[in-house]
Amino acid sequence: MTVDPVVRGAIAVRSLTLGHRGAVAVAGLDGCFAAGSMTAIHGPNGAGKTTLLEALAGLLPPMAGAVVRSTDSRIAYLPQQSQIDRRFPIAVADLVALGTWARTGALRALGTADRDAVRAALAMLGIAVLARRSIASLSSGQFQRALFARAIVQDADIVVLDEPFNAVDIGTTGALMDVLHRLHGEGRTIVAVLHDVEQIRTHFADTLLLARRCIAWGATSRVLDAGHLGIARAFVDAAATACPS
Repeated sequence: MTVDPVVRGAIAVRSLTLGHRGAVAVAGLDGCFAAGSMTAIHGPNGAGKTTLLEALAGLLPPMAGAVVRSTDSRIAYLPQQSQIDRRFPIAVADLVALGTWARTGALRALGTADRDAVRAALAMLGIAVLARRSIASLSSGQFQRALFARAIVQDADIVVLDEPFNAVDIGTTGALMDVLHRLHGEGRTIVAVLHDVEQIRTHFADTLLLARRCIAWGATSRVLDAGHLGIARAFVDAAATACPS
């Protein structure tokens, strides 16, 4: 399949179909997350949201179609906490430093600039005092702050997040949202799966409403109306009835 290139910081999907073990999770998706945009992905359980993020991050090959971004774009991916094994014996500062791997490689020692970047990210997220603590000892909110710090150190053009505010308190949610707005203000492209409709309406100008296919994509005020939300729920409910687990 031939696809047109996109500008740095943008990420496009062209006739994209995704799935696992032959079962389709997202079908025929076309559109573009513009460079510097801030887009929420919303939809009911089973809508294919996490599957789409995995494809955007380059972790899941398409069944058909393509994900397109410029070769010089850098992407940071924050999965749901439930996907991360926190038993691995690593300190908070070392977890954050993993964000430098794309620049330094796995075996090279950190340079002064990278060490400074790690310290600055820890301070920005309010967890500098936790730098030598094991990640296994952190609360959910502290661990999420550490993951955000790692994303900052990656210095990515595109930041992709899967339910970044799950299982964290209101104060942490506010602090992390401030970080997202800061990254967006620096011209980075933000794509986040979120379940809180009011949060999306308050903070995200654009929304992709997904239910294994695109229900609507564009300005949040237009996408998240009662009609579109009802269509999304009905589509996934019908699919679940037709193919019970």
